[in-house]
Amino acid sequence: MKIAIDGPGGAGKSTLSKKLAKHFNLVYIDTGAMYRAAGLACVRQGITIKEQPEEAIQIVNASEIDLIPDEAGQKIMLNGEDVTGLIRTPEISMAASDVSAIPEVRIRLVEMQRKLAETRDVIMDGRDIGTYVLPDAPIKIFLTASSEERAKRRYLELKQRGENCEFDAVLAELLVRDKNDSTRAFSPLKQAEDSILVDTSELNFDESLAYLTKIIEERL
Repeated sequence: MKIAIDGPGGAGKSTLSKKLAKHFNLVYIDTGAMYRAAGLACVRQGITIKEQPEEAIQIVNASEIDLIPDEAGQKIMLNGEDVTGLIRTPEISMAASDVSAIPEVRIRLVEMQRKLAETRDVIMDGRDIGTYVLPDAPIKIFLTASSEERAKRRYLELKQRGENCEFDAVLAELLVRDKNDSTRAFSPLKQAEDSILVDTSELNFDESLAYLTKIIEERL
C-alpha cells in the first residue's frame, strides 16, 4: 500500500500523515524532513546553497540521512545524530527549499525514498510524491489551505516551541518557499492529475483528519 500526500508548507501534511499512519497501520515517511536534514548539513558547513550548488551536492552526497520510525512518527538522523528537533526553524526551512531545487540532490533523496517504500506499506508526504516519487501510488491527496491560514499554523507551532518570531515574517517566508517549490525547474510542487484536492482552510485538525480518513477508506 502506498499513499501519497502532497501540498505546500503549513498545510498540515506531517501532523495528519502521522495520525493516518497509526490509524491504517502504515509506516510514515516525511520526505520534507530529509530535505531539511540536507539543508542543515549545508548550513553547518557555512555555505550559501544558491550560490554554491556544487558544494551543496558534495555535502549531501557525503551525508548519511535516515528515517527511523518511532512512537512520535519518526526520527530524522543526520550522520548518526538525531536532528529531529533542529530542522523546523525558519532558517532550515529556507535551506531545505534551496537544496531541494538542486536536481542532483533530489535524485539522490528520491532514490532513498523509493527504497523505503519498496518493502513496506507507507504513507509518504512531501511536494512531489504523487507526481514523481511514487507516481503509481493508488491513493493520492493534494492537501492545501490559504497562505494566511498556513502561516498562522506555522507561527503557532514555532511559538509553542519557544521560537522568537513574528507572524508577518513567517508569512513572508512561507510565500517565498511556495514560489521556490512551485517554480523550480526539476520536479516542482504541483497537484497530480489523479489526486484528490483537499482544502483545510475552514477545517480544524479533527475535521481534517476525519475527512482524510473517509477518503482513504473509500479508496481502500
